[in-house]
Amino acid sequence: MEVWVTNLQNKVPVSTEFIRRVVVRALKELGCEGEVEVSVALVDDAYIQELNREYRGVHQPTDVLGFPLEEEVDTPIRMLGDIVISVERAREQARQYNHSLRRELALLAIHGLLHLLGYEDETDEGAAVMWRRQRALLEILEREGILERTSPPRRAAR
Repeated sequence: MEVWVTNLQNKVPVSTEFIRRVVVRALKELGCEGEVEVSVALVDDAYIQELNREYRGVHQPTDVLGFPLEEEVDTPIRMLGDIVISVERAREQARQYNHSLRRELALLAIHGLLHLLGYEDETDEGAAVMWRRQRALLEILEREGILERTSPPRRAAR
């Protein structure tokens, strides 16, 4: 399993190793072990706005974009694609939702990864499925100590 994380921005300090750990753990949980490749680019708003304009026709920054690469080809390596995260957008959203930047970056990395794996959030049903999966993956990261908890763990009913 190969996960490359490249920090192409210098406005917000961020740990590329943390993002790599999040993506690796999510891939394992999603059953994508073995010869799998994913890249993650951490960028600023200007960079992601240009990509958003070029590929989606939207002239504003966004938080995360996914560029799936996988095609049906006979190769031992499953190349899933590229995830691009605006760290500036992540910082603003973390403030807005009153949680840590690490939590927001983990959420965006997982969201982008799910898009690479074919999940969609354009329909209400697709969005509900995707958000349930994201929450489940974030809870796993919390239990394993990769991500801090935002609230006390739920206790089992007796």
